[in-house]
Amino acid sequence: MSILIIAEHDNTSLKPATLSTISAAKAIGGDIDILVAGAGVDAVATQCAAIDGITKILTVDSADLSHPLAEALTPVIVKAADGYTHILAPATSFGKNTLPRVAALLDVQQISDITKVIDDDTFERPVYAGNAIATVKSSDAVKVITVRGSAFDAASAEGGSASVSALDGAEGLGVQDKASFVSQELSVSDRPELTSASVVVSGGRGVGSAENFAIIEALADKLGGAVGASRAAVDAGYVPNDYQVGQTGKIVAPDLYIAVGISGAIQHLAGMKDSKVIVAINSDEDAPIFQVADYGLVMDLFEAVPQLTEKV
Repeated sequence: MSILIIAEHDNTSLKPATLSTISAAKAIGGDIDILVAGAGVDAVATQCAAIDGITKILTVDSADLSHPLAEALTPVIVKAADGYTHILAPATSFGKNTLPRVAALLDVQQISDITKVIDDDTFERPVYAGNAIATVKSSDAVKVITVRGSAFDAASAEGGSASVSALDGAEGLGVQDKASFVSQELSVSDRPELTSASVVVSGGRGVGSAENFAIIEALADKLGGAVGASRAAVDAGYVPNDYQVGQTGKIVAPDLYIAVGISGAIQHLAGMKDSKVIVAINSDEDAPIFQVADYGLVMDLFEAVPQLTEKV
């Protein structure tokens, strides 16, 4: 068996979800190679080469791949796919946008969002908002898989000495005229990234307003954590979309998840119930969030959160 991992990066550094994807690849077994496609990717390739357990790094360095448009990246991946039994990428917006196109061109079915490896052709993945686990077995010659990063520990980023070489015949593959990069707006924050933070403090509809979210942010800053939110809080305009945790938002599994003013709808639980320790603060003692919480505090959040922040 041979596995090709599609590295997610920003042309400067590797995204943490890729390290979790490598752990899933190790559970499958076999040689593991990484494809690093982008513009000016020498630093990323060097990072990948240092990862323990990697055999080879394939690079495609082109200005046409300076931004990870799936339309441009897909033909590069298909070119690199020859000879591999498994193609893996993180189950992020990057992987979810790219790998279905790869699977279509390879005429195989994609396996999405795996959380466990049973063997080299059998995997587990959540369905029905995480309320059931499906065991999926594939007989395709090439398995195209996205990996839920929160379900696998990050692989060690050091101890390896993989070789680095350019992918033969990849020149011009990233050129396409059906889509082009226009611009991007990135939220800048000193807090850790939501999906990789060890502590997440999330607020829900009960917080009441964007101004009131300051108490959520203050607690998160005191704990050195990230700020999250339920969909209700996002839809109400309290915080931006990239704060959303849940089935239609980001999937997180921090060491500590504090849910403040969140009732615990099934869609939100799907995004955070794998957290190591869950703390719920809600004035409604019948809120569903208490059913999954390790610690629950029935109290007005406007009293509880400032007191907690003060004592941290």
